[in-house]
Amino acid sequence: MKPIKPLGEIIPISFDAKHQQQGFVHSIETGAAVDGPGMRFALFVSGCQFRCLYCHNPDTWKLHNGKSYTVDAVMTELSKYASFLRIAGGLTISGGEPLMQAHFVGEIFRRAKQDLKLHTALDTQGFLASHLDDTWFDNVDLVLLDIKQSDPVKYEALTGKPLQPTLDFAERLQKMGKPVWVRYVLIPGISDDFSDVEKLADYLKPMKNIERVEVLPFHKMGESKWAELGMKYELTDTPSPSMELVEQVRDLFRQRGLFTC
Repeated sequence: MKPIKPLGEIIPISFDAKHQQQGFVHSIETGAAVDGPGMRFALFVSGCQFRCLYCHNPDTWKLHNGKSYTVDAVMTELSKYASFLRIAGGLTISGGEPLMQAHFVGEIFRRAKQDLKLHTALDTQGFLASHLDDTWFDNVDLVLLDIKQSDPVKYEALTGKPLQPTLDFAERLQKMGKPVWVRYVLIPGISDDFSDVEKLADYLKPMKNIERVEVLPFHKMGESKWAELGMKYELTDTPSPSMELVEQVRDLFRQRGLFTC
């Protein structure tokens, strides 16, 4: 693969009808077990405006690094597993950032929900959600919402983007009554400060639509991809959190009445 340098600001794909039937897909996993309830068909689309220091798929950052797919092509592949998925799990669209290709993703969700009767989940940090009206989410059963830090300064240092749009989206999801699983990656020295965790837990506590908080231990499985792309991986010397620390952080959420795993 030809090395590329880190990208600057990426303009999200225009939200108009001409893009609705075609998009860019990074990869497909037909037996995903960690991307929502049950066994999932996980569609990973390309394009992300965040630059998270721990990203394990930096090859998804550039939109056109993915393979061009039509909605029909995605649906043909998804349909092969529909009868099983209706019983065992459903469809999850992740990335990258799916809202970079909102019309493409939205059309897949519409057809998966209305034609195949599948449970649907969206994995997002919600940064671009303000571009979409509430009806876009009608065919989404569950949002896997990535909240990467509660401290705005630390959040921006970690991701390259401000925190507030994600919090605005979380509050919007609450008003819509949309079920949410919050995802929090636990990184020693970056997101393991108990005061930051408590701040997030206190923020989430009143939200009745939060079904669970997933505390995900940091890992360096994507480090080799950074090297392949000619980019410096800043967290080489950062260890994975101990299971003791993971359980301590989970307990902080549980103390606020939040189901945590």
